[in-house]
Amino acid sequence: MRKLLSKWVPRLLTPDQKQQRVDDSERCLELFKRNKKDFLRRYVTMDETWIHHYTPESKRSSAEWTTTGESRPKRAKTQKSAGKIMASVFWDAHGILFIDYLEKGKTINSECYMALLDRLSAEIKKKRPHMQKKKVLFHQDNASCHKSMKAMVKLNELRFELLPHPPYSPDFAPSDYWLFADMKKMLQGKKFGSNEEVIAETEAYFESKDKSFYIKGIEKLEERWNECITLEGEYVDE
Repeated sequence: MRKLLSKWVPRLLTPDQKQQRVDDSERCLELFKRNKKDFLRRYVTMDETWIHHYTPESKRSSAEWTTTGESRPKRAKTQKSAGKIMASVFWDAHGILFIDYLEKGKTINSECYMALLDRLSAEIKKKRPHMQKKKVLFHQDNASCHKSMKAMVKLNELRFELLPHPPYSPDFAPSDYWLFADMKKMLQGKKFGSNEEVIAETEAYFESKDKSFYIKGIEKLEERWNECITLEGEYVDE
């Protein structure tokens, strides 16, 4: 018997990109191991994801057992719905700090992202009093609006310490490998009639998670950085 399913193939990394992943992993590990408790207290991350009004079941979840030699089972192709909303999720080891939602057809530019960073600073002051005398250790990916000159100036103005993140490395982004992956499993097969229904379901999902869920997702960075170094920059398996 065998179970047939598709496998995601990572981007083919150049030698320089692999070396950058190793170098950044070593830098992050040094900071993490120096004081793990302090790292987890200061670490804040974010990322964006599209949430569709309908997300079909994945090939993995709908895979079927077959006998050796039996042909691959056939299924009608299903598409994600045209209706969707972008969620920008800011979170840390304690949970969600805030989520901003953007309607289909709109994009996040530098000005929009700077406003989100200002809001993040305000939410941290309000919800994380232990951070008043600490410097935020901020982790984001390399999206153009995140790495723009205006965004860099804003991060410096807010006195955020930016954690290095190598290009093409979703396996180092807790939002990608943990938060969004789990959320989208929950959304598979569900249908929503409006953005408001999507938002309500998303908010309820995050509220149902206890603190240990968020801590675990961030703590996994340590083993991922270690594995990347061992693999000489290759992608870390999911």
